[in-house]
Amino acid sequence: MPRLRAVSFAHGTGSHKDDAPSAQRAAFVSAPVIAHASAGAFAVAPDYLGMGTGPGLHPWMDIGSETTASLDMLRAARAFAPSTGHVLDREVMVTGFSQGASAALGLGRALQAGEDHWFRLGALAPVSGAYDFGGAELRALLAGELDPKSSVVYAAYTLVAFNRLHSVYDDPGEVFRAPYAGTVESLFDGAHTGQELMAGTPGTLDELLTEHGRGLLAHPTGALAEALRTTDAVCTDWAPHAPVRLYMASGDEQATTENTDRCRVALAGNGVHAPVIDLGADGYHGSRHLGSNVAATPQIIRWFAALTRR
Repeated sequence: MPRLRAVSFAHGTGSHKDDAPSAQRAAFVSAPVIAHASAGAFAVAPDYLGMGTGPGLHPWMDIGSETTASLDMLRAARAFAPSTGHVLDREVMVTGFSQGASAALGLGRALQAGEDHWFRLGALAPVSGAYDFGGAELRALLAGELDPKSSVVYAAYTLVAFNRLHSVYDDPGEVFRAPYAGTVESLFDGAHTGQELMAGTPGTLDELLTEHGRGLLAHPTGALAEALRTTDAVCTDWAPHAPVRLYMASGDEQATTENTDRCRVALAGNGVHAPVIDLGADGYHGSRHLGSNVAATPQIIRWFAALTRR
């Protein structure tokens, strides 16, 4: 059978269960994986835990579950490939956007560590990630350096999602101001749309967070600090043996580019040269962050193709 190299694409943040590739097969969230497939790759795009038709709530920015979802999708793809007349190469080209950029690094680390008996890491191309989420990203968010409304949503999502796994607070009123303390958790139940989430949250962090809530994000302690150390280890605790490129967009209003700078420095400290590709300032629907996903995709397709021909 003809052999194909797999490309794994991890998607960006969503709050509704339908904000996943399986439910949006001709939309922004799945466009990159479709583009990779159209270029001749066996492209796969996992739904994260709790997304799509999966049960339960989505553990946002949880690298462990994002990694296992990605590995499981690759294994399913390998089992399915013969029915299309193909077999999959061992090397996997790994990419992802925003939340998916960290997920891509988590998958790359797992592949290199041999967590699957067949697949190995071929290359890494994460886009506009929050790799230093507990440091650079939360600092920029609280300092007002990012889009105010996006900052409100990400601050709320951080506290709610991490609390579900790590018991960050005992009562929402400890971290959220009224009236949002009584409503904000339900907005992240997987049934509310992004529009409903935007309408149900305030315009500023000062309206959303109590003093304790802001302080917890500024100086995480206890279970939150421990969880963020795991989230933030995607660039620091390993050295990829495969080629790596980090894609970002100057002026990104949602993921501070300091994340990418810190990832590059951390990888360099482990002996890895990871060029940073600045995609410029073009936006998509007014967003440079979203625009980076659009701009990066054709560049990554060409880079992966060049590596495959070697």
